[in-house]
Amino acid sequence: MKVGVTGGSGFIGTYVCEELAQRGHEPVTFDRQRRAQAPPWEVMLGDVRDATAMVELAAHCDAVIHLAAVLGTQETIHNPRPAAETNTFGGLNFLEAIAQYNLPGVYICVGNHTMNNCYSITKTTVERFVRMYNSERGTRVNCVRVVNAYGPRQLAAAPFGPSKVRKITPAAVCRALSGMPVELYGGGYQVSDMVWVGDVARSLVSALEAAAAGRIVDVLEVGPTESNNIRHAAETVIDLVAERGFGRVPIVDLPMRPGEDPATPVRADAGTLRSIGIEPASLRGLADGLAETVDWFIKAEGEHWTAPNGLRRGV
Repeated sequence: MKVGVTGGSGFIGTYVCEELAQRGHEPVTFDRQRRAQAPPWEVMLGDVRDATAMVELAAHCDAVIHLAAVLGTQETIHNPRPAAETNTFGGLNFLEAIAQYNLPGVYICVGNHTMNNCYSITKTTVERFVRMYNSERGTRVNCVRVVNAYGPRQLAAAPFGPSKVRKITPAAVCRALSGMPVELYGGGYQVSDMVWVGDVARSLVSALEAAAAGRIVDVLEVGPTESNNIRHAAETVIDLVAERGFGRVPIVDLPMRPGEDPATPVRADAGTLRSIGIEPASLRGLADGLAETVDWFIKAEGEHWTAPNGLRRGV
């Protein structure tokens, strides 16, 4: 299949395109701007808010995976309009485009779908629209809820990189490698599971192949079989960094950020993946995945991210 991937230049999107290519599909990256390094597949410039551009994408593809979104919890609370326009209306444009050409599709959902922040609200609104379209319009779209994805190539926020949204893994890894305390909202005691980005890509592509074959599942969830809190993940990062000859850094507790409820665990029912041929036990373990991630960030310093005072090995 020739598969359009909205947001295909992003962190998860690049892994999805690679997974598609490995399975013999032809990915088409749909994004607002070209990246410095062009991928080895077709790139179509466009904005998911543009209904005409989305129809044009669907007209040239056999299926669409919709990933593009405005991210952020506390980052979007004071101005929810961009998230509403991109996530909600972009999601509707995706659904209308695939309905027009009767294409199978996949929509990525959020693990913290019950929380009251702009990202969760807008993404979950479209998840409900998917159910309506499947039921009333005959579309073939599988929803895939994903908890916190992590892995190599994830962008870091200031002062390490250009991302405007702070994600736990690059923040913890970059701070630990730079000899800076690892900061955790709410002390990191909230349960918010993490999943290897390659497993996310594998699940999304498998969900698309299932949709193409006419198998529609209510909701698929991608996450580990064993839950841990954020502090456990941060402590694992600190241990891995220390094992590689860097100084051990402390953890600093920050107040809980707006838009998240520390009392509500973010978990996934990985058993739902069996319906698309993925055994939960095959998902990569956290310690193993974080080890590869730490090693990648060490090698990528100065190119993908920058340590403010250089790497602090042995400090």
